[in-house]
Parts: sequence; structure tokens; C-alpha cells
Amino acid sequence: MPEEIVEKYEIRLNDVSAKVKIIKNKKEFVPIYYLIFPKIKEATEAALDSIREKLVMDIALNPEQIADKEEMEKIKKEFLEKSVGMIKEEIPGMSDDECKILAEILLIKSLGLGEIEILLKDKNLEEIVVNSAKEPIWVYHRRIGWLKTNIFMRSETEIYNYAASIGRKVGMQITNLRPLMDAYLTTGDRANATLFPISSSGNTLTIRKFASRPWTITDFIELKTLTPETAAFLWLAIQYELNVLIVGGTASGKTSLLNVLATFIPPNHRIVSIEDTREIKLPKFLHWVPLTTRPPNPEGKGEVSMLDLMINSLRMRPDRIIVGEIRRAREAEVLFEAIHTGHSVYSTLHANTADETIRRLTTPPINISPTLLGALDLIAVMHRDRRREIRRLLEVCELTGGSGDMNVELNPIYKWVPTTDEIIELNKPTRLLEELKLYTGMTTEEVDNDLKEKIQILNWLVKNNVKDINKVGKVISEYYTNKEELLKKIKKK
Repeated sequence: MPEEIVEKYEIRLNDVSAKVKIIKNKKEFVPIYYLIFPKIKEATEAALDSIREKLVMDIALNPEQIADKEEMEKIKKEFLEKSVGMIKEEIPGMSDDECKILAEILLIKSLGLGEIEILLKDKNLEEIVVNSAKEPIWVYHRRIGWLKTNIFMRSETEIYNYAASIGRKVGMQITNLRPLMDAYLTTGDRANATLFPISSSGNTLTIRKFASRPWTITDFIELKTLTPETAAFLWLAIQYELNVLIVGGTASGKTSLLNVLATFIPPNHRIVSIEDTREIKLPKFLHWVPLTTRPPNPEGKGEVSMLDLMINSLRMRPDRIIVGEIRRAREAEVLFEAIHTGHSVYSTLHANTADETIRRLTTPPINISPTLLGALDLIAVMHRDRRREIRRLLEVCELTGGSGDMNVELNPIYKWVPTTDEIIELNKPTRLLEELKLYTGMTTEEVDNDLKEKIQILNWLVKNNVKDINKVGKVISEYYTNKEELLKKIKKK
């Protein structure tokens, strides 16, 4: 059998419906992602091109409108209304539904990213990649991996135009003098673009899709990324304001875990998050102020760096500070200064193990003093098993030795065993228990009971398939405001 259909489904973008077929072909080394559009006759296509030119001339856009999401929605609505009327005039005999479909296709070609807009609606895709006009678009499917599509860009100019369009919406430019661009779409999807000859095969565009439904603790337990026991332990740490650094390699799930754990923050705490690109998404009822960095304009002015935001956040009276990623020495210093001044801080860092984390933090280029490191309570390490395509919490370690101690050591509490795919408890926490007893007055028995209650709630979330971030957040918030009532409800099912 020359071809095998791996998967097929439908995608809808408002009135436009497209079909997807993923096919394995013996002649190809990777499966092919076929995007099948409604067929349009050549005469109709020519009429649409004529209408498109008239509409683009008629609807003038200025930079302020492009950057304003609400203003763009109004323009799109106006575009659709006018195009439906023009289609009815130019192509008599079309039904209302057919006119709407053609108008939507015109819209995505004129004010959107063309067929890429349809790909962005596919919830199964994590990445959309244009390498040049010479080869097809590639996509990364969350279950199957990299796939080659049947979609080609018409020219290098078209790739440039799409990149420039994305940049204009966020006040950025990509030119021969500035051939690299890292931006984001209004949907939160992250976009990176490079121009020829920096990318020697042609212009490139890479879009990393923002998850339409953020990961929750329910997903992580169901997928065995965490166990209910490790999730309860990390919940306990978050509840009682211990500082946690989440580390791991590229695409190991660091930011996803950070997002999941942030849901455990009590609803009466003020949260400030600091990121290069908006990836953190918390329940809508939390007291949360999201901040994002801003690159300099073409004249090199107007930059707002991660460091600027971190320093500013300390003046906003936050109870909790979430930092997307530590990359530089000064950022790490400010982060640890924030911890020393009594703020609870959560952040991510590129490192493969807890030991490597200590080395990265205390050697160049970050190179902070080991005496500062003692203020950190826990390191949680995420790991991606590339052969099995699974993500696991590799280890959770506490840092023993208090603030100001030069000899900070690691006490591994939980560890993932690859051969059995289990997360096991290695040691009991020592410093964490001491701090909990000191600041909460809890006994060891009370801590154990607290963990059992949390495990009970987490198991209930999994059993009842509660995966919406706001619903999970509501259960967590109810735990803080009326724990006894919540536990009664769970026991009564």
C-alpha cells in the first residue's frame, strides 16, 4: 500500500472550512500534512484578485490602527461587509454562504497571513515554519512530530510581507539593516523572522503557537509528568511562599510547569509576572499584573528590558513575582535581591539538572555569589525524553544551608526513574520542614495531613477531568477560602 492515512480532521476559520489529511508515503521520509481548501474556479479567482485590489485601496490603514487590536477588528468587519457586497455584484448567482466564504478567504489573504491563518487554527500544531519559497511550509504536530505540508509561499517577497505585517502590529520593523525579528502575534503566538542572506536559503518565518487552552495540573498528572504526591509537595511550597526555580532543557516544559504551579498562589496575593513574550496565563480572577519587555525602535530607543521590569516590579507591592527566564547576571542579582527583601519569586533557567543549575548560577556569565544562592528554597527540574516524546519532572531538590552560607548543598527529595517511568521519593525535606514549622507553627504530622488533603483534591480534579484553567483555579481558591466545605463536597462526590 503506497499511502497510509495517519489522521484526518476539519479546521474552521469563521465561515471557511478546510480539511486536513496526514498521509505516510513510502517515497517521503516524513508524513505529509495535506491542507485541502474549498475549490475556487479560475474565473472566480481572477474576480477576487480584482476585488481585493479595490478593497485594499479603499481601506487605508495607518500604523496606529494596525497596532490596535480593537481597531483592527473593526477594519476586518468593514472589509468583510464591503467584500460580500462587491462579490455579489462581480459574481452574480453566488449564494449568501458562498459569498461569506469567499469574503473570508479575501480577508485572510489581504489583512492576514493567507493559508498560515488556517494552520494557526489547527489546535494540533505547535510550530509553523517557513524556510524559504523554494520548499513547502513545515509544521510540528504535537502527536506526530515534524510534517511537511502541501503549502508553498509564492515568493520570498510574500514571506517578507508577512513578517513585516507581524512586526507592524507590535511596533517592530524587519529590514535589510535589521534582518532579524522576534515578535508576537496579537493571539500571543510567538514569531521569529530572518531575511536573506542572513538565512542563506531564503527568508524564514517561524511561529510558535500559544496554547489555546493552557496546561493545568490535571493535565500534568494525567500525562504522568508529575505524580499527585509531587504536585501536592510543590503546591505546599507555593502556598507557604517558598521560592522555586524551574529548570530544564529546550522544550522540556519549564514555562508550562511554571504556569501550572502559579495557579496554586492564593487569590488574595498580588502577582506580577515579567516575560519577554506573554506565555504565562493565570485564572482570570487572580490579582495579577502581567508585564512584557519591549525591544528598541529602529533608532535604538524605547527599549524596556527584563531588568527594567524586575526593578520596577519591586515598587508595585507584589506578594509574588514570576520571571519568565533568567539569562543575565544583573537579572539574577535583582531576582535574588527580591528574595532577600521578602518577596516570593518563581522563575525558569536553562539547565539540565539541579547540580548544573548551581554551576550555571555561580559561574560566568551569570556568576552570582553562593551566599545569595542560599535564599533559594527549591529547584524543580523538567526533562524531555526525546525517544518516547514524554516530559517528566526529573527531580525536585531543596537547597540546604541558609542565606549567607557559602556551602550550599542539594538535598534531592524526588527523582524520576527512566527505566520504570516512576517518580520516587528519595529523601525527606529538612530545611523546608524547618521553615514551615518556624513560619506556620505546623508540626510534622500536620504537614503530612496537609499533603494528604492536597493529594485528595488533585485526584478529584483528575477523576472529574477538570482541565479548564479557571475551573481548576476556582477549586484551588475555594481550598484557601473554605477548605472544610471543599473537602466535604469532594468526599460526597
